Amino acid sequence: MGETNGGDPPERTTADEAPPLGNDARPSAPAPPSVDAADEATDPRPSHTRTVVAVVVTTAIVTAASYLTPEPYVATAVGLAFLGATYFLVLRHSASYVASHGLSLGGLFEPKGLSPRRIARDAAGALAWAIGAFAIIAVPFAIGFRMWFHVRRPFGWHVALGATDALLGQLLVIALPEEAFFRGFVQSELEPLFARRVRFLGADLSGAVPLASLVFALGHLLTNPQPGRLAVFFPSLLFGFLRTRTRGVGAGVVFHALCNILSATLARGFGLP
Repeated sequence: MGETNGGDPPERTTADEAPPLGNDARPSAPAPPSVDAADEATDPRPSHTRTVVAVVVTTAIVTAASYLTPEPYVATAVGLAFLGATYFLVLRHSASYVASHGLSLGGLFEPKGLSPRRIARDAAGALAWAIGAFAIIAVPFAIGFRMWFHVRRPFGWHVALGATDALLGQLLVIALPEEAFFRGFVQSELEPLFARRVRFLGADLSGAVPLASLVFALGHLLTNPQPGRLAVFFPSLLFGFLRTRTRGVGAGVVFHALCNILSATLARGFGLP
């Protein structure tokens, strides 16, 4: 006769027969990545080739638009081209990537909810910097303008004041698109090229500021081949300083628009084209 099973019960040998685990013993599943982390994982990595290609392609598109678009719509076409390039290169990516390029503007350009308090705070700071910088350079700029164009006639205030009605257009059509691309994208992308920094009025400036300004000036020359267009290199240095000092483009946008308004006002007041 065969042996009978007596004594201890047979041991369980398969995992399927194991007793169920209690709540405390359940293996925890890995937490899903956050939306921000997932977005950041797809952000572009720094690439000098990407930067050069982006600058060349955008400059070519803007130059073509400046020559092919009917005169009344040139500024709008150029502005849209710069904004489109900035959106493709920066704004469609994560909030942290947008912020690293100084393009948050109080959260307006970030892909998340808006905070009125943050918008008001950042706008106030940008206005303070822009107005302060403008107050410093307005008189020297006017003197330099008169010397550059060899103006001999008196200034006509009644004619000049008509130029100030274009402030909103200067802000949204010219200053914002140009600052978003040249200071937001180009200058930010050039920063890793330069290890050395020079401390000036609280800003750690690098060679990215003059290099971005050179690209800015050459772009102006291509759209209007007059040597005088290269003079925008010098105010561009101030735009770059504001970008670095404030860590955003908001102050540069306002200051850029004010400089353009001042230039147009002086031109009209002195009877220049």
